[in-house]
Amino acid sequence: MTTIPGYTHGTTAIARSPVTLAMFEDMKRSVLFGDDDIVALRRSHALVVDRTEAILDVWYGFVGSQPHLLASFTAKADGKPLGDYLGGVRRRFGQWILDTANAQYDQAWLDYQHEIGLRHHRTKKNQTDGAPSTAIVPFRDLFALVFPVTFTLRPFLAAGGDPADVVEAMAAAWVKSCLLQVTLWSHPYVKDGDF
Repeated sequence: MTTIPGYTHGTTAIARSPVTLAMFEDMKRSVLFGDDDIVALRRSHALVVDRTEAILDVWYGFVGSQPHLLASFTAKADGKPLGDYLGGVRRRFGQWILDTANAQYDQAWLDYQHEIGLRHHRTKKNQTDGAPSTAIVPFRDLFALVFPVTFTLRPFLAAGGDPADVVEAMAAAWVKSCLLQVTLWSHPYVKDGDF
């Protein structure tokens, strides 16, 4: 396994999530996420593992075509995109695809979701890569990306030739998982006591 700089899932380098596993179980019930979704996500792993770079090309192409989204990866000094920063994030984003498809919803996963949220928020943004970038990923952009990410993933999920109902189950599981993850990432953005 290749080491990905800044990928600290399951290590002591990250703090424990303030969201408990019991709270997360409630969140799963709110979005109708069940064992069948875990099965569907894990089934999707075989479809995304060899297509990760192609998926990232689609997602990066979309973000790169939207100046307001690309702004989160630009230099504070001159507003130009930071190639090294985009590259470092891309490697972790690729691992995020695989982690989502692996669907391991344990304490280590929950802790890393909190870390991801902190890295999008002014609390820790830019620290992992030492990037001289903007101070925060605006939450309005982060949450809204659930749709393009999951919508553009569907053709990759269909590429295995599975029946339409199986593809639909995988796509729905990805939507639910992304909604859960972005909700977890929102914790640093929400006022204390309001999460």
